[in-house]
Amino acid sequence: MQEKFRKRYEELRGQLGDIRFVTGSHGGFPTSQNGVWRNWATSAQNLIEVSFGTISPHSRNFKDLYQNCNNTEHSVRALFAVFQSACSDFEAGFAGNLDLRISGEVFGDFVALAKQSLSEGHKDVAAVLACAALEDALKRFALANGLTPDEKSMTDVINSLKGAGLVSGAQKSLLDVMPRIRNAALHADWSKISEPDVNSVIGFVEQFLLSNF
Repeated sequence: MQEKFRKRYEELRGQLGDIRFVTGSHGGFPTSQNGVWRNWATSAQNLIEVSFGTISPHSRNFKDLYQNCNNTEHSVRALFAVFQSACSDFEAGFAGNLDLRISGEVFGDFVALAKQSLSEGHKDVAAVLACAALEDALKRFALANGLTPDEKSMTDVINSLKGAGLVSGAQKSLLDVMPRIRNAALHADWSKISEPDVNSVIGFVEQFLLSNF
């Protein structure tokens, strides 16, 4: 994922030279053809927002400049400057872990569906969704921190995270009960799962995603 994004930054950086400026009627200032720079800017804005998040300085600055861009060379080159800054920070590793961010968005959707299912009285469906999101989130978090969670049980993954000091405090105690709920949910032992159990999984996953994804 990181390599795909890096290549896309290089592609868009290479397209900067295709945006030409000619002296026009806009107060005598050089301008760029509207369609050419807007095509580039749309792709650049999308890449920056996915890379850094919509509330990052890169995203906010680019969006503000784009909205106020009037085709003049000065205003278009201001977009170039923000893009180049984003490109440099991405190459330096300051965009964070893209795999975790994108996974976090997917897991967030799972949690939202679990909450909706629980509110509609579908406890068992909510349990499966929440537990699936939890187990995958734990494994991806472990992998991102240099551990090898493949083919391991949730209990083993949790123990690996504890041993590496990646979970602490109340998280340790909360995680200890999660394998029981997970095993019951994924083996259809519905009588062993209560609504409070499902709520506890949902609440833990939400906080875990906010803290680590």
